[in-house]
Amino acid sequence: MSALLSLEGVTAYYGSIAALKGVDVEVMDGEIVTLIGANGAGKSTLMMTIFGSPQARDGRIVYDGRDITRVPTTRSRG
Repeated sequence: MSALLSLEGVTAYYGSIAALKGVDVEVMDGEIVTLIGANGAGKSTLMMTIFGSPQARDGRIVYDGRDITRVPTTRSRG
């Protein structure tokens, strides 16, 4: 069974500030997943990067078998 959502080595920046560094996540179809962590840990940035803003600088984001890493937010990602 393959993952519904997969992030491999994702990095994201706000200007020159690294907000995410080499994030790996795998979510299987039907799983319920939560993100927990302290303020400033990158939870919101991770979710926003999955949706394309900020765009991942490195790594790969795959949703339902389709690489969406460079898909602009103005285009349907589904």
